[in-house]
Amino acid sequence: MGKEIENDSCVLEVIACSVEDAVEAENGGANRLEVVRDLASGGYTPPLELVRQIRSRVMLPLRVMLREQAGYGLTEVIAVEKLCCVANELNRMNVDGVVLGFLSGDEIDMEMTRKILSCAPKLKVTFHHAFEDTNEKPAAINEIKRIGQVDRILSHGGTGTVWERIGNLTLYAETAKPEIRILAGGRIDLEMINLLRQNTKIREFHIGSAVRENGHVSANRVEMFAKAVRGVYA
Repeated sequence: MGKEIENDSCVLEVIACSVEDAVEAENGGANRLEVVRDLASGGYTPPLELVRQIRSRVMLPLRVMLREQAGYGLTEVIAVEKLCCVANELNRMNVDGVVLGFLSGDEIDMEMTRKILSCAPKLKVTFHHAFEDTNEKPAAINEIKRIGQVDRILSHGGTGTVWERIGNLTLYAETAKPEIRILAGGRIDLEMINLLRQNTKIREFHIGSAVRENGHVSANRVEMFAKAVRGVYA
């Protein structure tokens, strides 16, 4: 399952699409990985063999994407069955958790979420950017709280100014605690991390393309972000 993360720790989560990504992220000081395929499309369920290979090469906790199609609804029976099978296998592999988000219109699809998670009862859950498409964010957070396995919500804080996004993320974090922590991710750069550290209690950050060079994770870029997350500056 990898190293445990203390509840009050600063955390840098890096997206990994390959074993090489995972190794570079760990070498650069990442604290957790989100494992996906096809990052350019927002991330889909990765091959289970890739998850096994990554787990064998790094000590970091792994959260694995469960997403089979574009959008956040899930109506195709074959997709549901596949996700249930993958969730069951991940449960047996003892990864740290899964990453998912299902909506019915602009509300959380509780039935589908619970159906998938019933196949992975041991795993923690990050509710991903589907959250951004919900209509009433505080109400959505309280719905997500009813899903006991969810301990993180990934959010970029909306599409407004930097300070509007920071205000939104602060509201989300206050609404979500103590059961759930906000994982700030999506258009998060070094400046935004610094502002969030100075003005909020958010201490977990999710980074994808910002730590990549030529399409691959760079340990040097991860190190820059890891220092910013910890508040270490040159």
